[in-house]
Amino acid sequence: MNEKLEKLKHEQYVAERKLTAAKHREKRLDSEMKRLTRSERTHRLCTRAGMLETFLKEPTVLTDNDVMELLTFIFHSEAVQKKLNLLIENRKKAQETDEGENP
Repeated sequence: MNEKLEKLKHEQYVAERKLTAAKHREKRLDSEMKRLTRSERTHRLCTRAGMLETFLKEPTVLTDNDVMELLTFIFHSEAVQKKLNLLIENRKKAQETDEGENP
């Protein structure tokens, strides 16, 4: 009986150690996912800001408020909103198609 109890205690100890290791691995993976997501977002922001600057005649002269005012003016246009909605709709359809082909 004592031998069986010792064996069960040892199994419990091993299981607890594995659980602790799994929790640490989960934390590391979560951190890595956050880092990759942050890195991806930073890349997207830098790329798109660069695209915007190609259309600004003198980007160093304009303030952040000037650029925001310009973007607000542009994006309040009905034609721009229609085009934006069309682009979003097309991109979503393409993603659905890709997901259907690669489950």
